[in-house]
Amino acid sequence: MKSYSESYAAAGVDITAGYKAVELMKAHIARTKNEGCLDDVGGFGGCFGLPVGNMKEPVLVSGTDGCGTKVKMAILMDKHDTIGIDAVAMCVNDIICCGAKPLFFLDYIACGKNIPEKIAEIVGGVAEGCVQSGAALIGGETAEHPGMMPAEDYDLAGFAVGIVDKKKILDNTKTAEGDAVIALASSGVHSNGFSLVRKVFDIDNNPDSLYAPCEELGGKSVAETLLTPTKIYVKSVLALLEKVNVKGISHITGGGFYENIPRALPKGLSAKITKSAVKVLPIFELIAKTGNIPERDMYNTYNMGVGMCIVVPADEAETALDILKANGEDAYVIGEIVKGDEGVVFC
Repeated sequence: MKSYSESYAAAGVDITAGYKAVELMKAHIARTKNEGCLDDVGGFGGCFGLPVGNMKEPVLVSGTDGCGTKVKMAILMDKHDTIGIDAVAMCVNDIICCGAKPLFFLDYIACGKNIPEKIAEIVGGVAEGCVQSGAALIGGETAEHPGMMPAEDYDLAGFAVGIVDKKKILDNTKTAEGDAVIALASSGVHSNGFSLVRKVFDIDNNPDSLYAPCEELGGKSVAETLLTPTKIYVKSVLALLEKVNVKGISHITGGGFYENIPRALPKGLSAKITKSAVKVLPIFELIAKTGNIPERDMYNTYNMGVGMCIVVPADEAETALDILKANGEDAYVIGEIVKGDEGVVFC
């Protein structure tokens, strides 16, 4: 490509770097192609053929999100190959809560300076997240923002679209008293609550302290633990939906248990959670201890080791656990559905 502008480059935007970044990321994108893909990267829009199969009333389900200030951790560690997994996870884990199979994903990267190799690393992570969820990466945008962001900074967000037959959309109308609540273990903090994390560990003022091995984290550093990618639950949940009468699904993101579990419950019902059953990860215990954070606030901010909650009939709970475990999940029952309007009740 012969496009080049000395004047634009002098203003801080190197359009040739953008072309190089696209070339470097093409191999990553190729890994994500699925049956709906129609064209290559580089056009003005990503084209996708809608695979409706035998659906009578196909419904598209969309979700968009970012990684929050977890991106700051990636920048501090100069490790950019996993943050893209987080961007995909935050979107596809949401749309699977409706019962929708992810179809495609688009990313948006804003950066102070376009360093093609770094951008390609970021997109490599996005592609890995797409592979894990079965979504195709059909497009995106990299925007260079000199003067608005420091050269080394960037932000990352994404947009996903999935499909589900209308009659199979999960809502909160079928949940009933006595249903079981199943937890799917998280991989760590995922992508929420990092503003509080940064305050607790004084990351902005004392970043070097994060790199020492930490006994409480099994010898890993705080930085390494915090940067662990968000777990993607799509394929295991899709397998579950084929065999079990799933009543509702909650993605435990910002707002923790108290905000997210009630979103899958009808009025008049609450989730009774057995606190001792929750497999709290060591990183959350360290955050609470270091920051002197009350337990209530921890469960209202973080996933505490539970990335997703699934409501199923009590008599199908064992079958559900078998399917989830066969698909690689650490799944276990943490509670039941009871009468009440509290939303979440711990016992």
